[in-house]
This record gives sequence, structure tokens and C-alpha cells, in this order.
Amino acid sequence: MDISSEMIHSLLPVFMVTALGASALTVGLIEGAGEATALLVKLVSGTWSDRLGRRKPLALAGYALGALSKPLFALAGSPGMVLGARLLDRVGKGLRGAPRDALVADIAPPALRGAAFGLRQSLDTVGAFLGPLLALGLMLLWDNDFHAVFWVAIVPGLLAVALLWAGVEEPQRPHPAGPPAAQGQGQVQGQAAEASASPATPTPLPAACWAVVALGAAFTLARVSEAFLVLRVQQGGLGLAWTPLVLVGMNLVYALAAYPLGRLADRVSHHRLLALGLGLLVAADLALAAGTHWATLGLGIVLWGLHMAMTQGLLAAMVADTAPPERRGTAYGWFNFVSGVAMLVSGGLSGLLWDRWGAPMTFAASAAFAVLTLGLLALMRLARRTPPRRGD
Repeated sequence: MDISSEMIHSLLPVFMVTALGASALTVGLIEGAGEATALLVKLVSGTWSDRLGRRKPLALAGYALGALSKPLFALAGSPGMVLGARLLDRVGKGLRGAPRDALVADIAPPALRGAAFGLRQSLDTVGAFLGPLLALGLMLLWDNDFHAVFWVAIVPGLLAVALLWAGVEEPQRPHPAGPPAAQGQGQVQGQAAEASASPATPTPLPAACWAVVALGAAFTLARVSEAFLVLRVQQGGLGLAWTPLVLVGMNLVYALAAYPLGRLADRVSHHRLLALGLGLLVAADLALAAGTHWATLGLGIVLWGLHMAMTQGLLAAMVADTAPPERRGTAYGWFNFVSGVAMLVSGGLSGLLWDRWGAPMTFAASAAFAVLTLGLLALMRLARRTPPRRGD
């Protein structure tokens, strides 16, 4: 499914600007609206999967809807049609996202969660750079025929649905959403409250989980859409057919680094790794704002990929660590919903800055938000170290 989606998404910003006459603001709003829609739907699907006690049915429905949206991109003749196709595709992503993440958290040993989510990010990203690479080859072969490439993208999407339907068997969940009262006796500490709770009164998400949700939103607000990476490199003179190389390069770095950095997250402080990831984002923004020379832009793309590899799987693992097992779907839903709102704001603001003041201002603003997020992270670390008052 990543190959299918990225074949389209790697070309979509340039397609909208050059073939459909859309502005950078329109691109930013469509990107932000699409991603925000996906993450809003994840809120519902995550809670639903907790109540059902099953992850695969919702994941299968999401993959199927994503595959069915692909022909709409091939038929699109206006930004409005692209918006409709993008929203339908992202609804599918939203349906499958939170149940899939909760399933990974359910089956991964706690001591290896960082590695597990790093591996998931790495394998996701393999498709994310193979898709643009295939799009590049087809654009060169078919003389920049966007619509023909979009038609081909339907095939791997349908294959993904068939593979999930026939090849994946969901294991029995060890933590049902509504445990019977009889389980209350003999449970280890930490499950007693869960056992005595009724399905009508689910275990609330703890403050530590909400803190991770806030961090995820701050990270998203500090990061511009990857569509603007493509447009920035195009300003450097890269031909239309070669624009997928931007996402190929970024995702290659992401895929190679995500798993080893995930394993590292199981051994070192999460907050230190997040701070280092924000530092990489600031450096990437400064490189992308500095100019359009290929070496400067290439450095920015590499640093961007390293930042993603260091932070995205780690934040997902932190949600699993802080959420009750029977509420993980809900926790991932809230995490992605709040991040989605931040993504919508970021997409619109980035497009507005780009249209009015140019690309350097867009990436400079991203760097400034990243510095502010570093301050938030420092405050959270300080709050964790502050000893409780007597009587707390």
C-alpha cells in the first residue's frame, strides 16, 4: 500500500501546481486536510478496535478503501477532485492506522517496543521510497504522463488488500477491552483496577500518556509537509520526472536508520533521543532555507530523514509504554487526532508563508517551532524530576 500511495503522493504536489494550476497555499491546505482527516478517523477506529477486541477487520476495511480511492487520482482534472480523492484515501488510512499500531504494541515484548516500532517504520518506509522510484521510471518512460502513472498505482494497492485478507491471521488479544469482574482476584499489581472496572467505565488514559500526545502535536506543528520538500528541490532546477527522487532519498535514509535507532531507544533516555531528533530537524530546516544548491538541499533531505527515523517510532513506542493495554487503540487514536489538528495548522501556515515570503521563510518558521518544542521537552523533563510535595 505504501508503494501504491507514494507513487501518487510523490508526484501530487507538482501535478497540482503544473498541471492543475494550484497555488502553494492550495497544496498545503489539501495536504493538511488529507492528513488531518486520516488522523481524525484514527480516533474512532482506535476506540472501536478496543471495544471489538479485534484489529484486523478495521485494518482490512481501511486498506480496501485506500485501494478504491486510487482511480480517482487518475481521473482528477481539478484541485477539487484531487481533494476528494485525497480525503477518501486518508479515511482509509485512518481506519487502519490505530488498530495496526495497537496490534504491534499488543504483540511486542515491552523491552523491545522501540525496536518493534522502529522495524515497522523501516518497512513502511521501504514502500515509501520504492513508490517514488517506480513513479520516476514511469514518468521517464511515458513522457511525464501523470495520469498513466496514477492508473498503475492501483495495482499494488489491490495486492496489499489481497495479502492482508489471505495472509494475515490476527492472534488472540491478551487484554480484552472489558475484563470480567472474576479476573480481579490473583492479578498482578497494575491489573487489579482494570479487572474491577466494567466495560461501561473503561480505564482512563493516564497523565503520562496525554503528555506524549502533547509532544506528538508539538513535533507535528514544527514539521512542514513533505510536499514542500518536493517543491523546494524543484526550485533548484530538478526536472518534473525527477522530482520523486526527493522522497526516494529521504525515505531511503528513514528506512535504513529507523530500526537501529529504534533498538537504541530501548537502551537510552527517550527524552534525549527526542531532543536530538529536534536538533536534526532544526539543522534540516536551516539547510533547506539556505539556498537551492544541490549539496545544500541534499544535506537537508538527509537530515530530515534522520529526524523522522529518530522520532516517529519512538513516539509510537512511548504511547504504548504509557497507555493501559486495553486502551491502546484509544490512546493511538487520540495521539493521531491531536497530531492531525496540528498537521492541518502546519500545512496551511506553511503554504501561506511560502506564497507570501517564499521558501526560506517557511523552513525558518519550522526551525523556530522546533526550538520551541525543545523548550517544551525540557519543561516536561524538569517536571518529571521535581519531587512530589509532602502529602501528594
